[in-house]
Amino acid sequence: MDHKQRYKRLRLLIAKLNKERKKQAKKVDILCNDLIAAQRDFIKRLNTISFAANFYESIIGTIDLSSLLSTTSKVIKDEIADANVAFFLRQAESFELHLFESDQPIVLEKQHLENYFTLELVDNICKSNKICTLDDMLVMGLQGNLNVLNKISAVTIPLGHLGTSLGFILIYRSSENKLTLAQLNNISAVTLGLSRAISCCRNLCHSGG
Repeated sequence: MDHKQRYKRLRLLIAKLNKERKKQAKKVDILCNDLIAAQRDFIKRLNTISFAANFYESIIGTIDLSSLLSTTSKVIKDEIADANVAFFLRQAESFELHLFESDQPIVLEKQHLENYFTLELVDNICKSNKICTLDDMLVMGLQGNLNVLNKISAVTIPLGHLGTSLGFILIYRSSENKLTLAQLNNISAVTLGLSRAISCCRNLCHSGG
């Protein structure tokens, strides 16, 4: 084998090695990215578990509906800074509104967002049985000054027990500090337990317990 052939083979070998090196480097990058993503998801799950544990610890032994909702409102506001929280609970022909004022409520034309809610809108949100954004609420019948509504970030989170809608939680704050998916996931993680607690409190109230 002459010098030129050996040189050519050496170049081919080096090119092959470089190709394999780049291939391995790409695999390592993908693996690292997957590990980082998995770690982030794990931390989010831990945060949700911690939030749920703190919530359930705070409502242990509570048998009064107003106390239950007041405590829940405080827990939500501790999780979501500057949030306004209202609970809409269904009645046979109407609904109950439970509101616990925040330290710095958002003023909407001298009214709060919950004051725009009609019986029809409440029924539509309950029937949807999903997290509703402000856009969803507008489609369902929410009426108000759009210039004002555009200044807030708002969602409703359903409350249900044994396949029946009990109502929903309304959470809103300034659109400059939008509600995050992580925050909503944490709240949603406790709605099943909260719904059961609401149902129990109502049953105790009706039974005179």
